[in-house]
Amino acid sequence: MTDLVTQADIAAAAERIAPYVRRTPLLRLDAPVPCELKLEQLQATGSFKVRGAFNTLLSVDVPDGGVAAASGGNHGAAVAYAAHTLGHKAAIFVPTISSPAKVSVIREAGADLTIGGARYAEALEACEAYRAETGAIGVHAYDAPLTVAGQGTVGAEWEADTAGLDTVLVAVGGGGLISGVAAWFGGRVKVVGVEPEGSRALAAALEAGRPVDVDVESVAADSLGSRSVGALNLALAQAYVDHVALVTDAAIRDAQRTLWRQARIVTEPGGAAAYAALLSGAYRPADGERVGVLVCGANTDPATFADVLEEG
Repeated sequence: MTDLVTQADIAAAAERIAPYVRRTPLLRLDAPVPCELKLEQLQATGSFKVRGAFNTLLSVDVPDGGVAAASGGNHGAAVAYAAHTLGHKAAIFVPTISSPAKVSVIREAGADLTIGGARYAEALEACEAYRAETGAIGVHAYDAPLTVAGQGTVGAEWEADTAGLDTVLVAVGGGGLISGVAAWFGGRVKVVGVEPEGSRALAAALEAGRPVDVDVESVAADSLGSRSVGALNLALAQAYVDHVALVTDAAIRDAQRTLWRQARIVTEPGGAAAYAALLSGAYRPADGERVGVLVCGANTDPATFADVLEEG
């Protein structure tokens, strides 16, 4: 299955989506732990997800029924934005845990929005029922080759813009981002996944050798809260991901605060998870190791973010 997404697929996706996505910058932090940040939270709609959404919609024939997607929030915002940009109607289904910030982005893009169910899996069921009724095309959040290739353009862009890295840390939800980035680097750079202790779908799948359902309870559940990883994502992770580091919710909150204090970077919990691994010691680089950290999402409610800063 690993040959379903190749460097050639990712390179083609990068060319395809270039007119529609931002080339996000890099930022070097020397303290408290030296690293290079890839600032993907500055991407359109506030996360990397637009890459996979545009790659999918630019690669298929969209029917009269339009586009439908289930999401914890960021994927839905990305699909809504991509569909609007390309002139397609979109229906987005999100669970009740989705943050108001993400719901607002979806609404601003003009999509029909349905909020219901406590978790992503329930939103997905509603989305599939809608597709069966209307003929709308689905855009999967992570377990689809076009999605994975689109997310992998983060890695292609990162490598082209950096002086060189030994390791990259990437947060994991359903696995679309890390499998795409890992497919691009293909073992040339060590790729480490980062998951909350309370949402460890990839770690559990790697242990079991297959996708398995896990319980989800984390401050990052609205972006890293998939109950299981996709089969394609697991296959690519088995081939190219070094290991998964687990972080606590407290470490994620500390990472949010530190990114703000060090660089005035606003992140949602999932967006700060990869940095949390480095900051907390869940991942400890060797002497001289050049580490990159993907900051993948910014969509947090301002009041909630202010509370996080006050807690510290």
